[in-house]
Amino acid sequence: MEFFKKLFSGGAPKERGQFYYVKPTGCTEIVRIRVDTMNELSQNDDNEGYFVRKSARGTDYKCTRTAELLLEYDSQKRLKNTEILGGTLVTEADYESWLQTQNQAST
Repeated sequence: MEFFKKLFSGGAPKERGQFYYVKPTGCTEIVRIRVDTMNELSQNDDNEGYFVRKSARGTDYKCTRTAELLLEYDSQKRLKNTEILGGTLVTEADYESWLQTQNQAST
């Protein structure tokens, strides 16, 4: 019976994954990238770890550049290495600040 309560409770599903914030070179926009470590990781050729590759491109017509995020994980799916091409990795606080400036500009 407890199974059905959980199944039909209507609660929001738990957010699963990790978020990264990328600012493509020459752009003012910051792109939020979600990585679901349960479903999106690919195994390395040596079968001793995982990796994922994500592209980040803003929606602003002024910036058409793309940044590429490369993440490497160990066999326990713990982040081991982060590399970004064509952009910089920024903090969540930077992203929230950028969002606020966008909201202010639209009002």
